[in-house]
Amino acid sequence: MSRRSSRSRTRRRNRGRFGPLFKLMCIIGVVVALTVGATVFFRVERISVSGGQRYTQEDIIAASGIQIGDNLYALNKVRIDRNIRTQLPYVGELSINRVLPSTIVIQVTEWEAVAQIAVPDPAQAAAAQEELAGGDPDAEPAVLGQEPWLINARGKLLEPAPEDSSAISVTGLTPVAPQAGSMLETPESEKTRLEALAALLGALEQAELFSQVSSIHLEATQLTVRYLERFDVKMRINADFSYSLRLMQAVRKELEAQGNTEIRGSMDLTQKEQDAVFSPEK
Repeated sequence: MSRRSSRSRTRRRNRGRFGPLFKLMCIIGVVVALTVGATVFFRVERISVSGGQRYTQEDIIAASGIQIGDNLYALNKVRIDRNIRTQLPYVGELSINRVLPSTIVIQVTEWEAVAQIAVPDPAQAAAAQEELAGGDPDAEPAVLGQEPWLINARGKLLEPAPEDSSAISVTGLTPVAPQAGSMLETPESEKTRLEALAALLGALEQAELFSQVSSIHLEATQLTVRYLERFDVKMRINADFSYSLRLMQAVRKELEAQGNTEIRGSMDLTQKEQDAVFSPEK
């Protein structure tokens, strides 16, 4: 009787000792089975692309690097996103999703080219080269923009501007080593101007005024906007551009309400004592 009781206790101890190990082995087996299943069964058979206008489906698929037969779960979405944005600079919003059992869905929204950065004049380019050289006469000359470049509202370089481009012309900046898909870079002395341009483009986008502005000229302390091809509007470089644009439109409407709908001239919004000073064109 005591022997049977001892053997029973031994069996219970063995079950207690190997129980957790058995559970762990089961979990590992399930994970391995799922991994093998995903590797064997979930293969890319279809790539769906939507939203592209400038780029074709073939362009986007080729840039993504995805191949039919790739493992659906082994695809690196971060790398795919980077590949597409680098090769296709007009791509703005981008989503990449898996749809079981065998489909990849890519949705894109393309940027609009809203402005073109003009080639700097020789004096400005020479000053930029001197600044970038840091006083070293033997330094290699920096690569500066030699042709106008299109940018989106966030300052991303899209491509060299064609001759018939209607994008807003921007002067007063010196593009350094411009390359499609990268952000616009300038010498350090022009960073305030670059920040002002970004803020102004954002305000113009929000106010839906891109089509009414033909040029922006940036200087050290102020900028000038050409509005409706009838008004040159001066603003401080650090202005609240949303407010300045509203004021610009209000002044124009007030002038037109006086009976002259084709009035031309300049608006000075840089005065601290007054909101705006208008000078009619002579």
